[in-house]
Amino acid sequence: MSELTPIEIVKRLDEYIVGQDDAKRAVAVAVRNRWRRLQLDEEMAREVLPKNIVMIGPTGVGKTEIARRLAQLVDAPFVKVEATRYTEVGYHGRDVETMIRDLTEMAVNRVRQKRLEAVNEKAQAAAEERLLDALLADPAPDDPAKARKRTRKMLRAGVLDDREVEIQIEEKPIVMQGVVAGPEELGFDFQNMLERMIPSRTRTQRMKVSLARDVLETQEGEKLIDREVMTDEAIHLAENNGIVFLDEIDKVAGRETGRGGPDVSREGVQRDLLPIVEGTTVATRHGPVRTDHILFIASGAFHVSKPSDLIPELQGRFPIRVELKDLTEDDFVRILSEPKNALTVQYQALLGAEGVTVEYAEGAVRRVAEVAREANHRAQNIGARRLQTVMERLFEEVSFHASEMHGQTVTIDVPYVNRRLDEIVKDQDLSRYIL
Repeated sequence: MSELTPIEIVKRLDEYIVGQDDAKRAVAVAVRNRWRRLQLDEEMAREVLPKNIVMIGPTGVGKTEIARRLAQLVDAPFVKVEATRYTEVGYHGRDVETMIRDLTEMAVNRVRQKRLEAVNEKAQAAAEERLLDALLADPAPDDPAKARKRTRKMLRAGVLDDREVEIQIEEKPIVMQGVVAGPEELGFDFQNMLERMIPSRTRTQRMKVSLARDVLETQEGEKLIDREVMTDEAIHLAENNGIVFLDEIDKVAGRETGRGGPDVSREGVQRDLLPIVEGTTVATRHGPVRTDHILFIASGAFHVSKPSDLIPELQGRFPIRVELKDLTEDDFVRILSEPKNALTVQYQALLGAEGVTVEYAEGAVRRVAEVAREANHRAQNIGARRLQTVMERLFEEVSFHASEMHGQTVTIDVPYVNRRLDEIVKDQDLSRYIL
């Protein structure tokens, strides 16, 4: 990550997200500061806390996409949660600590995958030997060494992929959570303890060699992984590189009702979130996880409420505030044209799978952007998401008949866009339902 300077991070984000430079700069600096902290001595590093961010802006302007792309860019465990899914402890709703448990599971899966890739060659070799044992078990060959050499050559060439073979599959016990109480409530490593107490079950299953190879490679790879070392690395990754995206934080912003206590659905959730954000220890099935240095990015439209409506303690834990701007017609044109995964390119690829070539004439993309902007203005403003509904409507007819249009070229020009979309723009009531 040392090569990912804030300038480089913003440049990478520009490949996928149009505009919103202030938000990109804020997240780039926040992520770079985490790397800087890890270069400090241990005593100083403990004192440097993450600069959590609040993104303020209407739906569809790129808040979630910035956080998700950022996590992918720096290869960090990432979870997105909606603040409205939680309610105050004692009422129906999810416990706020589940977001940290989910983040830890993401980190464990990420580390496991990397370690499996590291031992892939050894796992493939071991799986091959087990496959050869199974293939040559019955009937036993007269010349085992020669038969094994010949079978190995055929196996590597893929000649035996469709042959069925019997293999031994180890099944680890599955401990269900939440029957009486989840493992987290009963103890840090309660689930792993039960898994060790209950022995694995081995069963014989018959399957094709191609499938058996994958199963055996996974089994052999798991044997080569040191589970304790893997878990320690995953917890360290979650604690120091994890990113939690708290969406719809504005929906729990509210003052005390004055009727005997805080509003259960609002201020109570904020007070439950507070210790997670400011730093606490959460019990997970993999061990205790501290949240002091996890980066929290909150977002909300704040149409009705405002950030100052959050309780002061929670406001103080989000020192960086950035406002994302409404998208203009020019922004829509850039969104349809510039990103690597632009919607225009996606539809070309999708229809190309049917052998249909899609071309965009001059002015067509601009006209689509005009329609999206006007639809946002006349109906609900849903930002860039409007482009998805407009493009789907634009390609509805072609997508339906594409399987019978192999080898044909479809040119999307301004008259074509007008034919497909004008009736929606003209009929305001209709646009409310279709778009």
